[in-house]
Amino acid sequence: MFELAPYLRKQQVRVDAFLKAALPPVTTRPALLHKAMTYSVLAGGKRFRPILALAAAQACGRPEAAALTAGAALELLHTYTLIHDDLPCMDDDDLRRGKPTCHIVFGEANALLAGDALQTLAFLWLAALPAAASPARLVAELARAAGSQGVIGGQVEDLLAEGSRPSAARLRYIHVHKTAVLIEAAVRLGAIAGGASEPQIRQLGRYGLALGLAFQIADDILNATSTPEALGKPVGSDQARGKLTYVAVHGLPASRRMARSLVRQAQAALKDLPGPSAPLHALADYVICRKN
Repeated sequence: MFELAPYLRKQQVRVDAFLKAALPPVTTRPALLHKAMTYSVLAGGKRFRPILALAAAQACGRPEAAALTAGAALELLHTYTLIHDDLPCMDDDDLRRGKPTCHIVFGEANALLAGDALQTLAFLWLAALPAAASPARLVAELARAAGSQGVIGGQVEDLLAEGSRPSAARLRYIHVHKTAVLIEAAVRLGAIAGGASEPQIRQLGRYGLALGLAFQIADDILNATSTPEALGKPVGSDQARGKLTYVAVHGLPASRRMARSLVRQAQAALKDLPGPSAPLHALADYVICRKN
């Protein structure tokens, strides 16, 4: 029987070791920038997206070495989005993962630049992969997920929607583009880097998109019901800012039902993959059972 907890610990250690070794040394000039980058990347986190990339390659029966680099690159880009999301011009949050946010420690301008540098470094890591890992395709995949039709577009709509009338369609657009596309990208990047077939990449993409939407709904639920100590960041902030969330639009019971349904959809998409898919099944369940 597959046990998720030891699997997560093992993969987290693996991802953290890669990140620590591959990030620019904090003594390298400009040292302040590299300290801010390292502070944010190594401030904790579950490494959920890199682990998904590794699990996707495994489920396709493919090598995981390039998938580790691809997943780590995605973690850099994810960290950049968090740094920028916390800025005073965005959500103006003081805590992230139980620690002061990057702009609180290093100043707003340096936090902005640290996020920019992490985004750039993510694409450098992908571009430097060997030809067998399809680096150009990996770069294009991440760019699609990160740009105006992905995370940035979702963030713009999220800001525009603050204080607006509830809209289920607009809410879904925000959650799909701000969160789900990066989780979809995680499994697609892992599969592409490992050399999976096109049907397998599309299959995992369906898994990732459903899982990503469930992940964000679970985040909405946690923001409404958890504590700052458990969550590692302020709670109730979504409601205070008038943000569109699943809890605000659909209510808590319906949001929980939707998250469970999406997890079932994600798991159904894993049928007939050639490698072990138990980690991906368990990670889907984990999304709606986690406490932070």
